[in-house]
Amino acid sequence: MNQHLDPRESALIIVDVQNDFCHEEGACASMGRDVSGAQAIVPAIEALIGEARRQDIPVVFIQMTQSEHTVSEAWAKRPRPSGHTDPLAICRKGSWGAEFYKLVPQPGDIIVEKHRYSAFIGTELDMILGNLNRKSLIITGVATNVCVESTARDGFMLDYHVTVVKDGSAGYSQELHESTFQNIEACFGLALHSSEVLEYWAAAAKLPA
Repeated sequence: MNQHLDPRESALIIVDVQNDFCHEEGACASMGRDVSGAQAIVPAIEALIGEARRQDIPVVFIQMTQSEHTVSEAWAKRPRPSGHTDPLAICRKGSWGAEFYKLVPQPGDIIVEKHRYSAFIGTELDMILGNLNRKSLIITGVATNVCVESTARDGFMLDYHVTVVKDGSAGYSQELHESTFQNIEACFGLALHSSEVLEYWAAAAKLPA
């Protein structure tokens, strides 16, 4: 576990905690999705953010945005809820829906804008983490089985140690949410409760430098 959670090598990744994915007036709620789970993970992520800042662990906010220039034919035709065909309906760049939900980046935090499910596709995330000498990713956010899992998979393929935080991740299907944790543990890394991460970080902080 030490390779995955060592605060000297970790970065906290917060995926898509944005109004359109989490707010009761956001796009996903308007499509009939239950966003209560996405709202419920905020306290766990806040606790991780607080400890990460105390220990100088990089806090990386991933922000999904879409514009006419980022929508390909394949992206426009991806599966979506019936009747919702506008590819820019979720997280249009500059919109309220694309703003972060309840979590506010502070000076020193990092914001990485993405346009696909994975935070590594078409972004500078890998370069940023490399420059910071961070090899372990503590991943939280929405949705567990889509953007969180896509980011975790790509992170593992790029040779990062990957941990997905169970109570810091949320999906719109409980079955798919739980299956992600099983898949991560079987093939890609760890799936832990936020308390386990916090306890390890607190213990590590007491060790001699």
